[in-house]
Amino acid sequence: MTVPVTRKDLMIVNMGPHHPSMHGVLRLILTLDGEDVIDCEPILGYLHRGMEKIAENRTILQYLPYVTRWDYLATMFTEAITVNAPEKLENVQVPQRASYIRVIMLELSRIASHLLWLGPFMADIGAQTPFFYIFRERELIYNLFEAATGMRMMHNYFRIGGVAADLPYGWIEKCFDFCDYFLTGVVEYQKLITRNPIFLERVEGVGIIGGEEAVNWGLSGPMLRASGIQWDLRKVDNYECYNEFDWEIQWQKEGDSLARYLVRIGEMKESIKMIQQALEGIPGGPYENLEVRRFDRAKNSEWNDFAYRFKSKKPSPNFELSKQELYARVEAPKGELGIYLIGDNSVFPWRWKIRPPGFINLQILPELVKRMKLADIMTILGSIDIIMGEVDR
Repeated sequence: MTVPVTRKDLMIVNMGPHHPSMHGVLRLILTLDGEDVIDCEPILGYLHRGMEKIAENRTILQYLPYVTRWDYLATMFTEAITVNAPEKLENVQVPQRASYIRVIMLELSRIASHLLWLGPFMADIGAQTPFFYIFRERELIYNLFEAATGMRMMHNYFRIGGVAADLPYGWIEKCFDFCDYFLTGVVEYQKLITRNPIFLERVEGVGIIGGEEAVNWGLSGPMLRASGIQWDLRKVDNYECYNEFDWEIQWQKEGDSLARYLVRIGEMKESIKMIQQALEGIPGGPYENLEVRRFDRAKNSEWNDFAYRFKSKKPSPNFELSKQELYARVEAPKGELGIYLIGDNSVFPWRWKIRPPGFINLQILPELVKRMKLADIMTILGSIDIIMGEVDR
């Protein structure tokens, strides 16, 4: 009779790319000693589609429908950075009304992104109910998006110099209604989750990142602010018209998974505050200005024809990107989303480099999971909030 031998050596395990808690096609090669994680090696690239090279062979307008496929849960931000970079390069002024509309859309998109972080994160650590709740609110946001842009997820709404179409009649009132309703929803989430002893057991003191460490790793967004660093590009760079609103940077000093959860919950409330202020103060006037520039340039061009003047979603005319370079950035829900752009006196960018927040934030994962338990990997990975579309590009 053969006696079973207890093996003492380390075990190497694949987690992902098909694991349901991986949030996409991320593969982790784990070295385990029983339940303890000794080493972790992330393997990327399963969703690489050559987004940067595609950009270099398209005009900005042709490329806009592609960009919503980077971070497909915060689509307005990818569109915003795609038009912000050429606007800064060519010094295109955005009308005040268009800027207000952009802020409203960006903050709605931030809430939608945080909601679809919260639901799966809670499901990962064993709480199924919030997963159903968050879809209820998120559908209302997508209803607003559909009314304004015609699309629920991939909007193609931002344009160089403004937005593609003005807000439809009655949209502002509907958005006010959503804001009032959503604030009660957030209170419901906090009652259900924040003081839940099982939830606290799973997240408190798990995945701690110190402030200096967060800066050294280049982290941004809630990952950085949960470690005690009050850094938010909406305050730092004052892009669009964020400096006209009264709001606070959400931050915590503990640096663990619970702190990251609290920062995101706080950000959703602040976003509602900004949206309400923008809706109350939205000025009249044009919602884009690139058409006007084009008409001034060529008095009798085809752009003056009836078909172009009175389409609901106008395509912006293409313009040359002058021979210079710049880096533009916005505060996306996951962190700093940036574009390094080089023009070449052509309608195509000569170089288009994306700085995705998820990719940079994911770097610290092997450090955080070492010496933790296997079950803590899901908590830590979930608290980072990654979307593989922007990690792999």
